[in-house]
Amino acid sequence: MIVDALRVFVTVAEQRHFSRAGELLNLSQPGVSLHIRNLENELGSKLLHRSPKSVRLTEAGAVLFKHAKQILAHYEEAAQEIRLLRDEVTGSLNLGASFTIGEYILPGQLAGFARQYPQVEVQVTIGNTEEIIAAVKSNQLDIGFIEGETRDFELDIIPYMKDEMIVTAAAGHPLTAALAVDNEMLQNQVWVLREPGSGTRAYSDHFLQEAQLSAKRSYVFNSSQGVKEAVAAGLGISLLSRWIVRKELGSGEISELRTRQKLPEREFLIIRRKENQIGMASRVFLEKLLTAEKA
Repeated sequence: MIVDALRVFVTVAEQRHFSRAGELLNLSQPGVSLHIRNLENELGSKLLHRSPKSVRLTEAGAVLFKHAKQILAHYEEAAQEIRLLRDEVTGSLNLGASFTIGEYILPGQLAGFARQYPQVEVQVTIGNTEEIIAAVKSNQLDIGFIEGETRDFELDIIPYMKDEMIVTAAAGHPLTAALAVDNEMLQNQVWVLREPGSGTRAYSDHFLQEAQLSAKRSYVFNSSQGVKEAVAAGLGISLLSRWIVRKELGSGEISELRTRQKLPEREFLIIRRKENQIGMASRVFLEKLLTAEKA
């Protein structure tokens, strides 16, 4: 098949070595040489200058290399579209998410996708917002989900969904007796916070600064689960996403302190590197995710 020969040719040109190309393609060196020789016979031109240590493109080889890359890209795109017609999605899905999204939202989204496309290998990395941004930029992740803001010029940034933040306290905390709390009542309280670098911490710091609130004391945890457990245990009050405490609010283990003024929503974002071409599995997952959110 001509596509196989072109793939061998491109790999040899990129590696500048027959043996290394064979290792990458799981072909013997004679098998690699046969593909190149068949291409040269078909085109009637020498494509590679060979030496004991390396190979380099001839003028004709440089022309073929440019077009071969395009042909292979178009072939793969066509193959992916044909597989989609059969509702067949394969490959890997390498995602990263900040804690709120990764622990409380993404698992439910992935469950339906995994049932529909069981051949896709899925890996999810959970970290704070700064860690997920860094991993996407260094190509360790195909797609990232973060809470908070970023204006990094290397990233495509797609709004995903809104998130409601609430002030939380343990059931029985003195402030739960109030119908609504104001800034004066929140002054000099003990706060439970996420670590610097997390989207929740950035929101909390902004809230405390805007309201000019001083903390009597603060405790810092590096996970939303840790913050939630600390609040439930009565260690202090905290700003948390409603997603995180929805079960505990229902059971009465944690209470919402209703503020006199509604807290501003924050936005969950999807990020990916601008120049990267994501694979079929990532593309289909992203399309389904955004379509479902708009529905």
